[in-house]
Amino acid sequence: MMSEEASIQAAIAGELRLLEQEVRCSASLMGDLIDPEFVEIGASGRLWDRDSIIAALTEDPEPLPAPIEATEMTGVLLAPGLVHLTYVSNNNGRRARRSSLWRYSVEKGWRVYFHQGTLSAY
Repeated sequence: MMSEEASIQAAIAGELRLLEQEVRCSASLMGDLIDPEFVEIGASGRLWDRDSIIAALTEDPEPLPAPIEATEMTGVLLAPGLVHLTYVSNNNGRRARRSSLWRYSVEKGWRVYFHQGTLSAY
């Protein structure tokens, strides 16, 4: 099993990949990073699963006006193979506090298992 720091860094790298335009417009690339049991509570309050979030993001291949910024990224190893990340995203002025759980599997590596975003003016 990876060290605590290596696990956290792997989860952070995956989270940052999911914010990249190249990944967000590719069902294949997103699928590599999203767990089959994925659930998201979106900033709107909508509940998403793996298939619905991949479809929603890849249906509109329009480039983002600016890259999504991630700040205040921190991670905690909750148990071997389970990392909790928190950060603030800024998507062209739309700020949200975000929380993700990343789960490790021997077959597929690190993939996001749960995500929640809450809009924030701070």
